[in-house]
Amino acid sequence: MGRGQLILIEGLDRSGKSTQSGILSERLPGGKLIKFPDRSTKVGSIINEYLTNSELNLSDQTAHLLFSANRWELADSIVNDLNKGHFIVMDRYIYSGIAYSLAKSRFSNDSSPEMASIDWLYSPDKGLPKPDLTIFLTLSLEELSNRKGWGEERYEKENFQKSVKNCFLEVLNADNDASVHIIDVNNLNIDQVTAKIWDLIEQKNLNKQTENSIERFT
Repeated sequence: MGRGQLILIEGLDRSGKSTQSGILSERLPGGKLIKFPDRSTKVGSIINEYLTNSELNLSDQTAHLLFSANRWELADSIVNDLNKGHFIVMDRYIYSGIAYSLAKSRFSNDSSPEMASIDWLYSPDKGLPKPDLTIFLTLSLEELSNRKGWGEERYEKENFQKSVKNCFLEVLNADNDASVHIIDVNNLNIDQVTAKIWDLIEQKNLNKQTENSIERFT
């Protein structure tokens, strides 16, 4: 018996990744949706307060490790569900953690050397399940800033998001990793983006179970 496939959708805030993750999880057989950070867990409740309460201050290292810990909280259940044949769609994952922390480091004048190091930022996520497909939804900052709800959370500021976008493109190396695909969603409506994603899913047979072992980040 094969296993389900693990699909990740990444993108800037308000890029449409949550909408598309939900649509895809409903379309895939036995689909399940996981949103990171998962704010329902013990660690996730701390992250939620950090993101929504500007008066809560944590060191950059602490914040980064909390996001990683939140992913580890769900690692075993992800693997178990995949082995049971479920198809799992994730809304954000390790690349968001690295890109946002790296962008924050470059945006700050007093950042620590750890937060400027991709190797350090990546290290706590080594061993987590690696997606069979990672999709990054990219769009212009001008279009992003005009979307509904923009600016409601700590990291939704245009100049900062520009830095985040550059960091995403740095850590998501589509040239060296065949599982990474970048989709330009500028001037596309929801249905058009959905069609692009589904075409990619069918092209790579990611709507069918696989006999391949679950990969891990190394």
